[in-house]
Amino acid sequence: MNETLKISGEDTVQLTIPVEGMTCASCVRRVEMGAAKLAGVKSSAVNFATKKLTVESGTEFDPEALEKTIRKLGYEIPQGAMQNALRDAGMTSSAAPPVDDHARADEVTEPAANGWLHSQHAVDDAHSHNHQSPYMHSHADEERVLKHDLAIAAMLTLPLLVLEMTGHVYAPFHHWLMARVAPQNLYYLYFLLATAVIFWPGRRFLKAGLPALLRGHPEMNSLVAVGVLASYGYSLVTTFLPHLLPETARFVYYEAASVIVVLVLFGRLMEARATGRTGEAIQKLAGLQAKTARVERDGKVIDLPIEQVLAGDIIVIRPGERIPVDGRLLDGQSHVDESMISGEPLPVEKRSEATVIGGTINGTGSFRFRAEKVGRDTMLAGIIRMVEQAQGAKLPIQTLVDRVTAWFVPAVLVLAVITFGVWYLVGPEPRLSHALVNAVAVLIIACPCAMGLAVPVSIVVGAGRAAELGVLLRQGAALQSLSDVDLVVVDKTGTVTQGRAELTDFHVADGFVETDVLAWVASVEAQSEHPIARAIVKAAEARGLDVSKAEAFDSVTGYGTEAMVEGRKLAVGSERFMHKLGLSVDVFAGAASRLADEGKTPLYAAVDGRLAAVIAVADPLKPSSRQAIGVLRAMGIQIAMVTGDNRRTAEAVASQVGIADVVAEVLPEGKLQAIRDFHKSGRKIAFVGDGINDAPALAEADVGIAIGTGIDVAIESADVVLVGGELTGVVSAIAVSRATMRNIRQNLFWAFGYNVALIPVAAGMLYPGFGLSLSPMIGAGAMALSSVFVLGNALRLKRMKVGASLS
Repeated sequence: MNETLKISGEDTVQLTIPVEGMTCASCVRRVEMGAAKLAGVKSSAVNFATKKLTVESGTEFDPEALEKTIRKLGYEIPQGAMQNALRDAGMTSSAAPPVDDHARADEVTEPAANGWLHSQHAVDDAHSHNHQSPYMHSHADEERVLKHDLAIAAMLTLPLLVLEMTGHVYAPFHHWLMARVAPQNLYYLYFLLATAVIFWPGRRFLKAGLPALLRGHPEMNSLVAVGVLASYGYSLVTTFLPHLLPETARFVYYEAASVIVVLVLFGRLMEARATGRTGEAIQKLAGLQAKTARVERDGKVIDLPIEQVLAGDIIVIRPGERIPVDGRLLDGQSHVDESMISGEPLPVEKRSEATVIGGTINGTGSFRFRAEKVGRDTMLAGIIRMVEQAQGAKLPIQTLVDRVTAWFVPAVLVLAVITFGVWYLVGPEPRLSHALVNAVAVLIIACPCAMGLAVPVSIVVGAGRAAELGVLLRQGAALQSLSDVDLVVVDKTGTVTQGRAELTDFHVADGFVETDVLAWVASVEAQSEHPIARAIVKAAEARGLDVSKAEAFDSVTGYGTEAMVEGRKLAVGSERFMHKLGLSVDVFAGAASRLADEGKTPLYAAVDGRLAAVIAVADPLKPSSRQAIGVLRAMGIQIAMVTGDNRRTAEAVASQVGIADVVAEVLPEGKLQAIRDFHKSGRKIAFVGDGINDAPALAEADVGIAIGTGIDVAIESADVVLVGGELTGVVSAIAVSRATMRNIRQNLFWAFGYNVALIPVAAGMLYPGFGLSLSPMIGAGAMALSSVFVLGNALRLKRMKVGASLS
């Protein structure tokens, strides 16, 4: 009976499922098309590098139908993978047992085989779970099997290769061998060794390739299987039915068939190793998860597996421990190293009511906090999920590649048949043997794997490297779009500046002590909830000053505030307020002019009718803003600021960081219109913001970049999230994007260039003019190295650095 779905939340969800058995781009195309035809599937995409299928599905989606379709195509979804994927997407099926809130508390979200996230039940895994990524284990298993098969194939092929090839290289050995062993007996020995190689370690190619060929959907394994069996079959005829062949055509190619198996297995092993390394970013993130938590239950403090922690639990953290889940401090204080999440090198102070993030490391203090988000809801799980979605994305550049590679394997098969026919008709004697060798060489040297891997493997490594640099790609296509950006538009508050008011200037008149005046002014402002007032009070408390209780507090609308503090009459407000009180501010004219030039509005304080101080509260720049904007300009990118703040302040801040183009005093629709106006000039725009008023502009820009410290609406509207909250993240995002696209172009040039150049050589193009033909064994080696080259080139992205440009 088919399963029906219950979808939590939205009517459309994204489901990511591993698919086993895909070996080339032709497989990718078949799986995508098969999934797309199912009811309830709105879109489907396969990432060949991670061997995962991502489907966007609705309420009509039938998981059982998808599994049957994949199996009918000749591939497999690993046992339990569908349920894990459904659970991770917040979906359940009628075939699955109901899950209540307590059961959900016993789940932990982490990467599963091949890197997808899933929830594991503590009942099953509390004792066996080792908190290492199953993604890593799956590749380790694959490597182990390939090593085993390669070792067997190599041991069986080595004597065959030595006996057959040494005679061609060293004539005395050939004469010695022929004098002692009859050629027919050698053929029997070769037959036994080659048969073992082909049908033991080489059976994987036959098992996958022949059914695909019979279904009319040939793929990479089909090319290898046909090439190996053609060589093997011809050799069988020579060995057991030699009378069917002309005497001049009685050759055996057992060594070629066996060496092809060995070299292709070697290539697959190298691919598995390299592909395993592409998932290291996920593995590192998964490794941040704590194994246990110290929880207060029934008046006792007990250690529990992380899977059993519930939202609402009170968790005790000691010095140096890793914080297990997200929550909020109840008591105690410490400094927490959040660098692994935010990229910020300095520990962050945590006091009561401060939030803590699972996976971060406590410093020397102790504290208790209440768990608020556990399992798949934690920030760490969300980051892993976002990275995986980005790694599984398909970039626009891949559309053309998919169209070409979908027809590549059938085209190679046709070309091999044509090659055989041409050489059989016009080739040199023995024509049959010559035609066979060239046709097999065409089959074996063709490398659809390299073409299929060229784009996705770079995406996986590039997205992983971006995550390591604190750049999370919510939309994978942004990895390509960012490389085209030539204009970065930034919001001011919370993006270029820190987004909070701070006391930046405090100058006292002669006859007054700075600390006394600051304490008095803070006592007045403590009665107000205005952000400027809170900044003054915070500055006084930071200096350890006593903030007294003010009496007779009065707020004079449009002017300032008055109050009595310790028997003194305080007045704090604007220049107009001082004039209203009959006080001249000329003594601070120089300081006030400088503050105005910096975009700061000066406030004044009077004590007992005497002008006592000039004060400035401002939103200070983030430490890295000026540096990041300078680097962006050096990268050939123009910068503009669009803000709702007043023009004078906006222009002052812009001048400090080197921005010339400023649009100020605009509402959210004004920011949206500004982006549209920039678009009219043909610019590719990235908008960077953090507030709810930035959401329309984030959605309108070619790439929306949200500051991770911003609100959820801004983050949901963005294509990219900067975890650290600094503009240096924009530099990292664009640098990674450019490096990834450059890497993709290199891979595509190699993959297509390799096939365009060597397939004609394998077909015998050089034979008429130069007498050169390509051995199938050399073709197998070249094919294996082609994929390894693409993978190795993509892995270079792991070592890319953007720090040099920011230093």
